[in-house]
Amino acid sequence: MADEPTQPTQASLNKKAAQKTSYKPSGVSATGRKARSFAVRLWSVRHARTLEWFYAHFAELFLKLHPLWKAIGYERAEGPIKFIEKHAKGFLFDCRMCGQCALSSTGMSCPMNCPKQLRNGPCGGVRANGNCEVEPDMPCVWVQAWSGAQKMDGRDNIFTVQKPVDQSLRETSSWLRVTATAAADREAAANSGPAQ
Repeated sequence: MADEPTQPTQASLNKKAAQKTSYKPSGVSATGRKARSFAVRLWSVRHARTLEWFYAHFAELFLKLHPLWKAIGYERAEGPIKFIEKHAKGFLFDCRMCGQCALSSTGMSCPMNCPKQLRNGPCGGVRANGNCEVEPDMPCVWVQAWSGAQKMDGRDNIFTVQKPVDQSLRETSSWLRVTATAAADREAAANSGPAQ
């Protein structure tokens, strides 16, 4: 019986086709994310208390600048502030610019780095070594969040239930949004003070 040539399977055709291209999407797959270093992100968690202190003072300064943001217009300030925020938080926390920052509640570990984007705690698949179920080389975002939260004065904030992500706020500045909200709350409290 002569050996007949076998027909290639679809899987082998796909594998050959994949080898012909050097394109690998960045930051959208486990393959792309495995190559990233987690050193700075883990540094931020280890120094969560210092970053909490810095952020509290930074938020006060931003609130004091509310008259400036209001005079310029929050919409016009959005572009340059978003640029600075994206790069600063991107470097320190691998920020995804969800527009609803929860770092002060999650031990300076961004929950949007979770491949499942879980905002209220880990999934059931955290590995025994504390790494992610989906990306085995990555430390679980929520294991790190718990560790960071224990170093912070506001350690109980980790128990605050986060709302689902509002996709309409993606790529917007959470710094400006939080400042505008705090300024509005402060003005409302001043206006509802005791009548004279």
